[in-house]
Amino acid sequence: MRIRAALAVTAAAAGTFAAVAATPAQATEYSSALKVKGVQYDAPGRDSNSCSTGNTRSEYLTIKNYSSSATVNLKGYVVKDAVGTPFTFPSNHYLQPGDYIKLRGGHGTDSDANNVVYRQNCNFLWNNDKDTIYLYKPSGARADVHAYSASSNDRDGNGYITYHG
Repeated sequence: MRIRAALAVTAAAAGTFAAVAATPAQATEYSSALKVKGVQYDAPGRDSNSCSTGNTRSEYLTIKNYSSSATVNLKGYVVKDAVGTPFTFPSNHYLQPGDYIKLRGGHGTDSDANNVVYRQNCNFLWNNDKDTIYLYKPSGARADVHAYSASSNDRDGNGYITYHG
């Protein structure tokens, strides 16, 4: 979780200033069982969005149900990038507590058994240098959000970033 510092200045009586202290503020945490667990934002190999020979299937977003008791249906949830390119989960896909799904690029057959949903689109969704991942509930309320940059968040340079453990 990111911690941002905010400065607090306390004014003492007679217009003099007291100490300036750094106060940590927590990043926004959304009340949602579903959260982004990680993103393979840079598919291994040279990027090619060719549907027949490309590697967009190797780019994926992992979404996990962090609830200890509630099953969540993904139908109607929306994933977007920083410029607003949307993917809406079109079908029922139930995530049991602790279960996850990989939302992959490219074409394929969605599978509950293999925990995979395909975007049915061969274009890459995530930028290789920096981007923002938004996850919205079917109601339109934000479920989770993460901004990343390759230089700040991907210390080992493997193109994968983990969130929420």
